[in-house]
Formats: sequence, C-alpha cells, structure tokens
Amino acid sequence: MHKKLLAIIASLALAAPALAEVSVTAPWVRATVPAQKSTGAFMRVQSSTPARLVGVSSPVAASVQLHAMQMQGDMMQMRQVDGIDLPAGQGVNLANGSYHIMLVGLKRQLKEGEAVEITLQIKGKDRKPESLTVKVPVKPLGFVSPTAPGPMPH
Repeated sequence: MHKKLLAIIASLALAAPALAEVSVTAPWVRATVPAQKSTGAFMRVQSSTPARLVGVSSPVAASVQLHAMQMQGDMMQMRQVDGIDLPAGQGVNLANGSYHIMLVGLKRQLKEGEAVEITLQIKGKDRKPESLTVKVPVKPLGFVSPTAPGPMPH
C-alpha cells in the first residue's frame, strides 16, 4: 500500500507542468511632471526555465507596452514588440536604450518616492500564462539605472 501511494504521488509530481520561476531585480519607474502622459519602467528579469515576457499591465496607465530601442543609422528608434525572450538562467535587462516597459495614458502624476504595481505576463515552455506583480519604486526624473542594456533583437 505504501509503495502504491508513493508511486501515485510521484506520478502526480511528474505530471504537473513545470512553471517558470521568474525573478525581478532592481525595478524602477521614472517620475513624471504633472501633465506628462507616459513614462518608462525598467528592471532585470530572469527565468529559471526558457520563458517569454508577453505582456504587462498597471493600474496607473491606460496601456502598458513592451518596447525595444535600437540604432537605425544615426538615429535611435523605439518600437513596440510583442514579447521578450527570457533564456533559462540568463537575466534580461529592461533598461534605457534597450528593451523597456512604456506606461502610456497615465492616470495621474508619478512622484518620486512612491511605488506603483506592474504585472508581468509570462509564458513558459508549456505556453500557460503566468502573472507576476511587482511593486516598483518611482525614481527621480534624472535617475540613471546602474544596469547595462541587455541583448537586443537584430
């Protein structure tokens, strides 16, 4: 009987989908001036298994988008992307001049010292969506992140 119970428990454990363990470090969002309607959010995202960041949301903005910045000739261009790959065990920087999050249609001014919620939507190998909500501190307008830009699409 004991062996059967252990076999059942083991088979259930093996049948459970492997969820990506995602961590976020050094998150911050840039403060805004009173009439400003958009700002950027930045952080380092890492997954223990291959995953993809496929969406973002926040109660402080009408729309939240994933963006990439890259040089095209001698001009820096920003464009919206549908997702950002999170290779297993490798951190991806969402930073100035790289991938980042745009909060568009801000519902209010974001002031230095407060924190806002940002929810990341992630899909792992099993394609099942997961959510991770992070409290992100608002930093001053001139703040520069100590993290370097991450890998960019070609």
